[in-house]
Amino acid sequence: MNNLLKNSIWILVAALGAAAVGGIALNRGESINTLWFITAALCVYAIAYRFYAVWIAATVLAVDETRATPAERLDNGRDFVPTNKWIVFGHHFAAIAGPGPLVGPTLAAQFGYLPGTLWILFGAVLGGCVQDMVTLFLSTRRDAKSLGQMARDELGALGGTAALIGTFAIMIILIAVLGLVVVNAMKHSPWATATVSATIPIAMIVGLYMRSFRPGQVLEASALGVVLLLLSVAGGGLIDHSETLRVWFDHDGLTLAWWVMAYGFAAAIMPVWLLLAPRDYLSTYIKLGTITLLAVTIIMLQPTVKMPALTQFIDGTGPIFGGTLFPFVFITIACGAISGFHALIASGTTPKLLSNERDIRMIGYGGMLLESFVAIMAMMAATVLDPGVFFAINSPAGVVGKEAVDAVAKISSWGFPVTVDQMRLLANQMGEATLFARTGGAPSLAVGMASIFGSAFGESMLALWYHFAIMFEAIFILTTLDAGTRVGRFMLQDMLGNIWPKLGETSWTPSVVLTSALVVAGWGYFLYIGVIDPNGGVNILWPLFGIANQMLAAIALCVATGILVKSDKIEYAWVTGLPLVWLVTITSSAAWEKIASDNVRIGFFAAADDLAEKLAAGVLPPEKAAVAPQLIFNQHLDGWLTLFFVTLLWLIVFDMLRVCSRYLAGKPVLPLAESPHIPSCLVEDWVRD
Repeated sequence: MNNLLKNSIWILVAALGAAAVGGIALNRGESINTLWFITAALCVYAIAYRFYAVWIAATVLAVDETRATPAERLDNGRDFVPTNKWIVFGHHFAAIAGPGPLVGPTLAAQFGYLPGTLWILFGAVLGGCVQDMVTLFLSTRRDAKSLGQMARDELGALGGTAALIGTFAIMIILIAVLGLVVVNAMKHSPWATATVSATIPIAMIVGLYMRSFRPGQVLEASALGVVLLLLSVAGGGLIDHSETLRVWFDHDGLTLAWWVMAYGFAAAIMPVWLLLAPRDYLSTYIKLGTITLLAVTIIMLQPTVKMPALTQFIDGTGPIFGGTLFPFVFITIACGAISGFHALIASGTTPKLLSNERDIRMIGYGGMLLESFVAIMAMMAATVLDPGVFFAINSPAGVVGKEAVDAVAKISSWGFPVTVDQMRLLANQMGEATLFARTGGAPSLAVGMASIFGSAFGESMLALWYHFAIMFEAIFILTTLDAGTRVGRFMLQDMLGNIWPKLGETSWTPSVVLTSALVVAGWGYFLYIGVIDPNGGVNILWPLFGIANQMLAAIALCVATGILVKSDKIEYAWVTGLPLVWLVTITSSAAWEKIASDNVRIGFFAAADDLAEKLAAGVLPPEKAAVAPQLIFNQHLDGWLTLFFVTLLWLIVFDMLRVCSRYLAGKPVLPLAESPHIPSCLVEDWVRD
């Protein structure tokens, strides 16, 4: 009877989810309620987590909860530390949830709500969640080795070296973009800067509380941390309104960039229990609390989506970024559906904290489901705005015109009416001087969130909600930056360890300091270039970010597929093989267009050549002519990096196919690098429960 009831409930959940997805996909010409989106997401996620994830964990991976993890076997109190599963989940989610699920869906709304929403839902459950969980499992079974080192151990010197170099180079680009987005979000914003800064000492207090004062008392430490975080948000507002104090936190982009670099270095060398884990854990409360409040508010208000299902810009003529629906909606959405950066975290810090293999499904698959839900929330927050307002905020001045009158005329001509007075009133309500041409996705997302919260809690607080949303986005990103820097340090130590084994010891202080400094110097250079870029840096770096991110996911799935075949599980290789084929297709297509297209709004080299011709002809305004050589160099650099990344990807794919074919033919290949089984000795409730 109980089984019949359970089965009936799951059948109802599946039917409700199918109806919701069908309603979203088939709706044309009529307004659609946001409740359909939440219903579809929750039902799809529930079915996938309960059945698909359980099947993969039990059958494909054969998770063993009696097996000692690297955190237990290699516990050194610094990098390898057995940690409560909820703290690990908090750290993992905080580390993976960067700008992608917030900014990507917002920008992709240019095509309409339908393409991005469907990719977020099904790309996550079939691709992103699978990649995260499988990578976490494989790294845990291999002494928490990095993705690049696993590729070298399993595929061999050629593919492994390509993966090591490729993943590390891509990681540098990813962290630089994260840093650039957070610097732009905190620039000349004392409230956000003060609040984000306060999370650092708060995390250290919580870390010391759980480590020294009250070991294992997670609930007490969590309550203390939440109270201090709420006080920091309130305190940030007080500082912002104090003429004396606000100057201490009101900085330009370059100053903040140096501080972000210093923070990244400190986070990479400090013991993980002192700063990284508790800070990310506490930041998760802000992230989850805000997203939960947004979801509840949407359920209460049930606002109508105003953006059409498909816009005319699916043909590649969109004002926000150039490129057709395929492949650029997938590249733009990025982390909301599948993210290669997650594979670096899942083979970096997280397996060094995991105390039991049975938590891999919750942390790996569940963490990505939660990020996908964040992406759905971002898509709704963007599409409940009037389309005219959305495009006025996100369209560059170079496309719609510098003057407000020209911008509204251009946008209205597309069939999305908006007026100067409407935009002026909105800017005043948000406490901003103007909202025209605030590209990058973050401002329009903040306006959408503030509009939803204002409708529920009073429009007199719109400015408060807007600046809270900007601060929320900054915290979302910074926690990914610190974990990414530490993972980059692990990756570099893995590579240097092949030259001098001593440098591969993750706890040897000289190696820690040297590799941390090199990693920060690498992404710090690109951050510096982005900050001083007169166009803001994001317009040049974000397309490269999206392509590199998806290529990194393809590399992770390549390694996973090869290991499954070598483990005599070829009948299950489709679990990672199918997402791999799709990612290789879309990334190669996008890379080809960015390299070879003669459209100056798409091709890197075409844009550089066009600007060079205008500079030589003397038709550029003086201010743009002064920075044109730098912009030309940046476009060329992006083009060559894209070519380099896609070459490495295909090299790894072919090497994986070579290894698999040799294994299936009975020819010798490298043995599996899985560590031997050692029974777990952990018995403390705070670790195991």
